[in-house]
Amino acid sequence: MVYYFTSNVIDPPATIYVGKDKFETTQFHADNLSSAHVYLRLAPEQTWTWDALPAALVQDCAQLTKANSIEGNKKDNVTIIYTPWTNLRKNAGMATGQVGFVDPKMTQTHHIPHRLNATINRLLKTRTTLPTSSLATDRDAYQAAQRT
Repeated sequence: MVYYFTSNVIDPPATIYVGKDKFETTQFHADNLSSAHVYLRLAPEQTWTWDALPAALVQDCAQLTKANSIEGNKKDNVTIIYTPWTNLRKNAGMATGQVGFVDPKMTQTHHIPHRLNATINRLLKTRTTLPTSSLATDRDAYQAAQRT
């Protein structure tokens, strides 16, 4: 199952995907904690470089990552690691949900001192749920639109 959220802290809003559990691996994750991973998709007109994303948008993604970690949600001072999806490395020898990086220098970290309920509540109001099988269709449609 995949949860879709809309972050309206930027204009136009960005789409955030959250996997239900560690089996749906993407690009934001809690460091050294089991968590659902979070994937950010910007609108085509949003041309920020990966290391220059708006702080408010990174905060939204990081708060969702923390909130979707059973252990991390209960803790203060959680570190969230994020990287472009092209930098993710997964091989057969890794445990389910475990990811590595092609180039560890391409990762960024964001410190979450505590959960911001106002942020989580704002994002929860935009949540929709779709089966995991729709991700491939969404990806193909997105990539086709990018090519035109």
